[in-house]
Amino acid sequence: MLTAIVLIDADAAKVPEVAAAIADLRGVSEVYSVTGDVDLIAVVRVREHEALADVIADKVGKVDGVVRTQTYIAFRTYSQHDLETAFALGLED
Repeated sequence: MLTAIVLIDADAAKVPEVAAAIADLRGVSEVYSVTGDVDLIAVVRVREHEALADVIADKVGKVDGVVRTQTYIAFRTYSQHDLETAFALGLED
């Protein structure tokens, strides 16, 4: 599974509509409205590298109201569970 984090600048008047349209796209698992330098962050999860272009460039980038996207492809996933295991010292409670 490949995961990409997509930062999205949207037309300020259309942020909720843009978020809903992106959330409906196949391959998009989550969309967050956020504070900071961007309006939305989408998490894209696909099985093949080529599918990233299909979802991000061909679909997300063409949603009405999307002004700009910036994409980060994840190399590794670290969940809270993984971190607890990595930092456990083997001491019993």
